[in-house]
Amino acid sequence: MTITAHSGRSLAEVTVEAARNGDLVLDDIRVSRETLLAQADTAQRSGSAQLAMNLRRAAEMTALTSEEMLSAYEALRPHRSSFAELEELAQRLADRDAPTCAALVREAATAYQRRGLLR
Repeated sequence: MTITAHSGRSLAEVTVEAARNGDLVLDDIRVSRETLLAQADTAQRSGSAQLAMNLRRAAEMTALTSEEMLSAYEALRPHRSSFAELEELAQRLADRDAPTCAALVREAATAYQRRGLLR
């Protein structure tokens, strides 16, 4: 497996010297979806099912912008969203090819409803 940055740059190209020279962009230091999925497969094979699921969710999140990710985190804080708002967030995630993230948001919405943590 070849490890690449989110930008597609090879790991060998992401160096301290490149950073000092200003040759790197943010996506050069972000991990790629493919690398996270490969790590998830390794975790699954080694018996770490929860770690594998977390890595799969992280892989899905690489399709989101930083703003979208922060907005989702904010929405998931207790008393910040209604059930309908969390359901809308889950649908947006599902539409962005992030089904395990969407399932997590739906699970949270149900748990928040049961515990009185919705807005």
